[in-house]
Amino acid sequence: MTAAAPRAPTTGLSGLHFLLALAVVAVWGTNFVVIHVGLEHLPPLMFAALRFILATLPWIFILKRPPAPWRDLASYGVLVGFGQFGLMHVAMRSDISPGLASLVIQTQVFLTVGLAAILAREKVRGFQFAALAFALTGLVLIAVFGGQSATAKGLVLVLLAALSWAASNIVVKRAGQVNMLAYVVWGSLFSAPPLIVCSFALEGWPAIAAGFRDADLVTWLAVIWQAVGNTLFGYAAWGWLLGRYPAASVTPMALLVPVFGMGSSALLLGEPLQSWKLIAAALVVAGLAINMLWPLWAARGSRARLA
Repeated sequence: MTAAAPRAPTTGLSGLHFLLALAVVAVWGTNFVVIHVGLEHLPPLMFAALRFILATLPWIFILKRPPAPWRDLASYGVLVGFGQFGLMHVAMRSDISPGLASLVIQTQVFLTVGLAAILAREKVRGFQFAALAFALTGLVLIAVFGGQSATAKGLVLVLLAALSWAASNIVVKRAGQVNMLAYVVWGSLFSAPPLIVCSFALEGWPAIAAGFRDADLVTWLAVIWQAVGNTLFGYAAWGWLLGRYPAASVTPMALLVPVFGMGSSALLLGEPLQSWKLIAAALVVAGLAINMLWPLWAARGSRARLA
């Protein structure tokens, strides 16, 4: 009796994990409209600070601290809080549209894969280079035709936010398979303080007080959704996936964020959805399809050859 042939390894997400990742990117994509709503009244840095205060309290008294070094929790909190969302909120106040911001921030995909290859020695396969090339073509198309929707300052700030997101992905991967909801909560403990300090220093108490005074129910609902939907659910689920799959398999899913971002921005805010945006979105989806389906095709072909 011959031994059964070993199953070919695959780096692709399983069906349920694919749906989980899709739910996360749908929340993240539509969240750019939510950010736009919150910024109508609240100063950008204070808006971000409130988000992470609610992501920390009262959950930090309920969830046990994960087995991760304090330096990693602090690094994650500062990178995601101040680096990613603080800078992005500042840019979205008046320097970049919600739809375009949802696209530019996805340069984190390429930055994460690159950092993982350099720092974690993760192998980037040929089909993943091809997938990223399709997606990058879509990003370049938006950059070429979308200049009227963003200032140079806005583009630089969102690119720096993308670099912070990529770095936080690498920090999360070091944690391995831990309780990611607890990781996000305890990491958020380090997000609010630098945002509050910078808000008082750069935005000033008069602007903060005016924001609190003018904020309505919709504004506070936007803050709550930022904390519960986008942070606690989104980043906990994302970090959980990063702890179980290579970064090059998980992070390209985030390329769907601009599809949801541009779609919701066009539908709810009336942001123009020109033909070049649709072509760019199609290129992004094509890159995602290659990245997600190629491992499955390769595994099926390998099993057929071994049969």
